[in-house]
Amino acid sequence: MPSKPEVELLWWAGCPSTEQTVALVREEMRDAGLDPDELRLHEIHDEAEAEALGFPGSPTVLVDGHDIDDPSDQPRGLTCRVYRLRDGRVSPLPERATVREALIEATGG
Repeated sequence: MPSKPEVELLWWAGCPSTEQTVALVREEMRDAGLDPDELRLHEIHDEAEAEALGFPGSPTVLVDGHDIDDPSDQPRGLTCRVYRLRDGRVSPLPERATVREALIEATGG
């Protein structure tokens, strides 16, 4: 039986990319056979919380507690996150294929 991963989106109210990312992750969850309503949304309220969590910016997608895209070069804090896409472009949203692959790996599919 495939595992049921915990999918969480960390976000900050000042980031305009949150709604699009929620929609993208929920679509990919549905396609992976997961309940999109089980996406956990975790708002980061202040710099202290961001620092305590090592928050690399909004939006951040975690699957089973692991960031789907290595944030090593991202600043930590209340900021909008920048994703580097596979073709070299930058985006305020994670790449759909990266979300999909993280969910497939987590479900054993």
